[in-house]
Amino acid sequence: MWFGIVSLFPEMFQSLTEQGVTGRAFTEGKATITFWNPRDYTLDVHRTVDDRPYGGGPGMVMKAQPLADAIDGAQAACLEATGQKAKVVYLSPQGQPVNQTMIEAAVSTEQLIFVCGRYEGVDERLIEAKVDEQWSIGDFILSGGELPTMCVLDAILRQVPGVLGHTESAQQDSFSNHLLEGPQYTRPETWQGLEVPEVLLSGNHNNINQWREEQAISRTQERRPDLFEQFKQNTE
Repeated sequence: MWFGIVSLFPEMFQSLTEQGVTGRAFTEGKATITFWNPRDYTLDVHRTVDDRPYGGGPGMVMKAQPLADAIDGAQAACLEATGQKAKVVYLSPQGQPVNQTMIEAAVSTEQLIFVCGRYEGVDERLIEAKVDEQWSIGDFILSGGELPTMCVLDAILRQVPGVLGHTESAQQDSFSNHLLEGPQYTRPETWQGLEVPEVLLSGNHNNINQWREEQAISRTQERRPDLFEQFKQNTE
């Protein structure tokens, strides 16, 4: 996969690109990531990327021109590297809520540019002219789009073949079939008086799989009735 990131703070992504399974995805060439800083596309000596909002109000708004030129730079690089144009995604509280279905669809897209806003947001004309989709990771406000973008990238990279150590790990994660994952246990068998369920020690994989499915269903029904309704609809 090819990722382009438009961000004022590209150094924030080092934890994603250098650590854990996501870092391995980049070092092993399963994905490529490049950064474009809007400050590099400003036209004044002060490298201004924001200004006061028209109509008044608190905070500052990111200017359209530096962001647009940074996105164009990313698109040109994507075309050169892959021969394809990238989908442009803006992380915003006003966006479509991200779910596992969207994440899995993003893997097949293969080329994505993520725009990380700051301050009170970005000039609406930039969204109209350059952004294909707006995504949201939840109904809460963060200081910028970098952390939401990293969350989305982590979720996407888990779906890329070869990134996880076990090929079935991503397939059996929560939400893969509209169910939460059931409880997990490891050694020792007894910890602070609490026991591992006997069925998991039985060696009978049919019984184990049935128990895990039952646990996933009951847990989803209790904790996420909205997901449970989707599960019922898909199984009817």
